[in-house]
Amino acid sequence: MKKITKAVCLTLALCGAFASVGCMDKNDGAIKLTVWASEGDREFVNEVVNDFKAKNPDKQYNIVIDIQGENDVATRVLNDVENAADVYSCSNDQLGKLINGDALAQIAGERLNRVKQANSADSIQSATMTVNGKEGVYGMPYTDNTFFLYYNKSVLSETDVQSMDGILAKCSANKQLAYPMKDGWYTTAFYFGKGLGYQVEYDNNLAETSITCEFDNPTGEAVTQAMWELVKDNRFKADADDSKITAGFNDGSIIAAVSGIWNKTTIQGYLGDNFAATKLPTYTFHKGQMDEEQVQLVSFAGYKLMGVNNYSKNKTDAMDFAEFYTNKENQIKHFEKRGFVPTDESARADERVQADVCAKAITAQLAHSKTQKDVPSTMWTPMIGLGSAMITGAQSGNFDLKAQLKACVDAIEKTTAGS
Repeated sequence: MKKITKAVCLTLALCGAFASVGCMDKNDGAIKLTVWASEGDREFVNEVVNDFKAKNPDKQYNIVIDIQGENDVATRVLNDVENAADVYSCSNDQLGKLINGDALAQIAGERLNRVKQANSADSIQSATMTVNGKEGVYGMPYTDNTFFLYYNKSVLSETDVQSMDGILAKCSANKQLAYPMKDGWYTTAFYFGKGLGYQVEYDNNLAETSITCEFDNPTGEAVTQAMWELVKDNRFKADADDSKITAGFNDGSIIAAVSGIWNKTTIQGYLGDNFAATKLPTYTFHKGQMDEEQVQLVSFAGYKLMGVNNYSKNKTDAMDFAEFYTNKENQIKHFEKRGFVPTDESARADERVQADVCAKAITAQLAHSKTQKDVPSTMWTPMIGLGSAMITGAQSGNFDLKAQLKACVDAIEKTTAGS
């Protein structure tokens, strides 16, 4: 009996020792949260994390920050939902895919009331989805997500920037207008301008069952021709991206560019007193024909949200962090640091926001925008292909417009569930 008692005591002692080690592995009682945000927000997120910890001295947090762009966050999350970030920034057009993958927790209760009361109705609507017949809010908005025109006002006047033709008249092969033609988020603006779009149907779980797209009808072909004429023009930089746009403003090789608010601080730093911004220009449709017209570019208008993973082991704390990240004070700080226009109505009314040139440009562009919701998940890759084919064609002199456009639309469309 003594031997048995000693054995039992030894076993209990060992269990206690292992339990202690287990606690240490779990950060000695600290609440662990992983947060995903874009590279441009790295500094801001670090500040928010430190402030959040300071505001919650009664809790011990271990918050890990990882860099992940909003554009393809859904792909990374859905690769391993259970081990993805507890909190992550995403664009609202990815909600359907994320909800279908059970990757987003619904905002509810008093927290939902606070978020709804603080933010604009449009931003809340962007985060609202109907699942199995029930409407719910699945993210906390913090900024508009659209694009507009940056320009050097020492070269271009307010009249020049109303149209592509006006801008190009002041451009040369060494001083270009930049437009990211390999990115469907931007190139769809040409088609939207002529009223062309798409239709997506879903099942009760928000899985896509049918997608149709109008881009390859006769009007769409004429739109694509207008795009092709621009890409061939050596005054037009079609292979633009963020790094090339900012570098071009720095060395003077770009005098106007279409981009978003995330590049404001960098471009403003390069242009100084010559920094200016406005809504998107018009482009020439049916150029040289009897029915030639100026068509206003119509941008996507979406929102950036902070979402909480449905599989988070610390969901309440993750919700607390997401709400803190998107509160009025932090939306104003985000605006000051990166120019992000707040969705919080009180923050948006701040005189610093109201006086901002980019905030004015965004407000003007939102009058010419299409809500970024119910966007086909198949949209982006084919549009990259179409833009790339144009750019390659401009170099080789060979671009089969009808065939390339048809291939793009065929890749976007889905006619039956699972096809």
